[in-house]
Amino acid sequence: MGAQGQGADATVGRWLVIPRTLVFVFNGDDVLLMKRGAHRRVFPNKYNGLGGHVERGEHPSETAIREVYEESGLTVRDVRVRGVHHIDAGADTGIVMYVFTAQADQREISVTTDEGTLEWVSVTAVAGLDVVEDLPLVLPRVLAMADDAPPYFAHVSYDAADQIVMRVG
Repeated sequence: MGAQGQGADATVGRWLVIPRTLVFVFNGDDVLLMKRGAHRRVFPNKYNGLGGHVERGEHPSETAIREVYEESGLTVRDVRVRGVHHIDAGADTGIVMYVFTAQADQREISVTTDEGTLEWVSVTAVAGLDVVEDLPLVLPRVLAMADDAPPYFAHVSYDAADQIVMRVG
């Protein structure tokens, strides 16, 4: 079939998505979270995992490893895809978010970034933080997964009151 036969140029009338990653890095009972900077357009002052956009030519797991390293300086191991979210925020373009977990053998952060401040947080203390809206839905799910569990698939949208709705299938 070749590259030309894939239909990637048939975008007229199609809903397109931007691929992203979200990574929860663990060290013992702590998870590494970023408190997004107040100046950030998306999720200012909110805590979230690490991650970013999948670049052309990258596999999502490569993106997860790269983003963790760029944002923290940490080299991670045991990187596992835990979920795939298809996000419809009501715009012409949606998001596909690959959710990963990873383990860090060290805790020293060697990078500073204007994206926000990194903090190791006990998983039991996360509930008391001002987090992005889907984190209370996602983090407990990935924490409950067995090491060899297959990834879950979710559709994320917003209701008439602009509240998040996550359907897992």
